Amino acid sequence: MRLQVINFIVSPKYFDFTHNWFSYFIILLGNLCRNAWTIVVPCKASNNSTLKTIIYYTLNKKKIINDPIYGFITIHHDIVFDCIQLPEFQRLRRIKQLGLTHLVYPGALHTRFQHVIGAMHLMDMALKTLRGKGIEISVEEEIGALLAILLHDIGHGPFSHSLEHSILTDVHHEHISSALMQQINAKMEGKLDLAIEIFEDRYPRKFFHQLVSSQLDMDRLDYLRRDSFYTGVSEGTVGIERIIQMLNVRDNHLIVDQKGIYSVEKFLMARRFMYWQVYLHKTSIAADTMLLSILRRAKYLINKDVKLFASPFLSFFLENNFRTEDLQRADVMENFCNLDDNEIISAIKVWQYAEDKTLSELCKMIINRNLLKINVVDQAITAEDVANQKKYVATKLGISEEEADYFVAIGKLSNNTYSADGDSLKIGMKDGGLKELSETSEIYNLSQVNKPHIKYFITSLK
Repeated sequence: MRLQVINFIVSPKYFDFTHNWFSYFIILLGNLCRNAWTIVVPCKASNNSTLKTIIYYTLNKKKIINDPIYGFITIHHDIVFDCIQLPEFQRLRRIKQLGLTHLVYPGALHTRFQHVIGAMHLMDMALKTLRGKGIEISVEEEIGALLAILLHDIGHGPFSHSLEHSILTDVHHEHISSALMQQINAKMEGKLDLAIEIFEDRYPRKFFHQLVSSQLDMDRLDYLRRDSFYTGVSEGTVGIERIIQMLNVRDNHLIVDQKGIYSVEKFLMARRFMYWQVYLHKTSIAADTMLLSILRRAKYLINKDVKLFASPFLSFFLENNFRTEDLQRADVMENFCNLDDNEIISAIKVWQYAEDKTLSELCKMIINRNLLKINVVDQAITAEDVANQKKYVATKLGISEEEADYFVAIGKLSNNTYSADGDSLKIGMKDGGLKELSETSEIYNLSQVNKPHIKYFITSLK
């Protein structure tokens, strides 16, 4: 809010100070077009004129974002809009939510920016629902929760989860998000203190953190609906509005009212389907594996003093190995905040023509969507299988078996949709009791949703 005070003199004939009530008369004028308010306070001046002081409040106009999933989303608080306008946050416009999944589902080009705005909208809905059920939530707590969910993904690097442990060695995006929130908080003179407490699960009222991160949080509700919409995989569609209406709080922990059990079951099944059909789709896994191999090879060559094209921000990370403790360094955070999908793609387009055959081939394959073959099986890949594939690749491309390692990758896929251990979903029964979800849902008990399903894969040339 900006405050502007304007003083000017007007003739006393317009004001009659013989009546006490008029001495305190306040004229309130609202300029709706400019979203401003003018308060006119008359008082007697020494020169028999009237000194009129106008206090002119200019409020940040309530911003509206038109979202294809939820329609119009209103930004109610100035500080929330201020955070959205930060360069660190605007970077999320240039980071795809699903990495290279658009190579499988062409519509999956939505961004982290869209996701966190949607998650913030769902948080707003959830807080209104809880207030309607008599849960006391202060304005400060509301703003803290909105900021926590808004900034929860600010630490994602290029291509989201695909390169999560590659740009910064074995550093989770949650740690980067915490570091960036602390950095922003310092600029805003502590206005994010409560948001950080909620995000890091240090706030006593635990349900706020559970709305941000749990087995039924606003993050998951949004990305299931959004990813389903943009990929066209209808199995991911869930009744978000119904689920939010069924939320409640007991002993400062988030619960679901008993009549919401079926909606939660649908949510868990949708999540399971989306993992196998979208998030763990074998072609997406092959593309992600190639992307990791490209950066690994580029880093190897640069360490061998081979000159490769890259932006200064990408070069900074290719030339160095940074870990969690390095997040306190200003240069690390500054360069990280200048990285996005465009940095990686621009480099890969140029590296197609690199002298190194391994790097060149991998980059051409990604750019032209001529991806590696991937075989997904139920049994662990043997060392013999790996050795055979390396020999095949080395012979076909005329490279060494050591270089063939960049084309032959093995890994494990795990779909653990729900766990009854730890932060499990609690159901508020009509008799006032609490039960764990698996104790109340017949369909859930009959399914295998709570058991992680593990598969193994190996990549090679076609």
